[in-house]
Amino acid sequence: MRKIITLICLVMFSVLCVINYTMPADAARKNTKEKKEAPKVDEEQLNQMTQKIDLLTRKYYTRELYSPEDSDSLINLKLQLDTIMNTTPEPVYAPLYYKLGTLFKLRGLKAESIDCLKTIIENFSDTAYGPKAREVLGEMGVVIKEPERLPAADEDEEEEDEEFY
Repeated sequence: MRKIITLICLVMFSVLCVINYTMPADAARKNTKEKKEAPKVDEEQLNQMTQKIDLLTRKYYTRELYSPEDSDSLINLKLQLDTIMNTTPEPVYAPLYYKLGTLFKLRGLKAESIDCLKTIIENFSDTAYGPKAREVLGEMGVVIKEPERLPAADEDEEEEDEEFY
């Protein structure tokens, strides 16, 4: 009886190992298919998103009341932009993230604001919105760690020359 139970356990273990081995390969194949099928955002969609964000910003500054639909629209814009960013991160999204981040900040939604502004720093720090996002996050009291810079090849040579004199 023990031999049968041991044999069954070994068979089940080997089946699990085979399944576990093939799952990452299947996931990798699925991800490459999804990347090929990732939809590009056209100019019209970008313009619509920009117009919605600008409308909500104007509503805030003119002290109009936000309806539940406006709040829902704001969150949907963020989710839509995050989805687009996951498939095709492009610098054209930096202004949208910046506008959303400042609007969230104005409305008192600090976590969402920080999320938008950090997205700019992580993905678009080389654009004009990178320094702006750093400044706003600094005003909010968020500490941003700068990535460590590796010394350039010229600096290494100069240091080596100085050591030998």
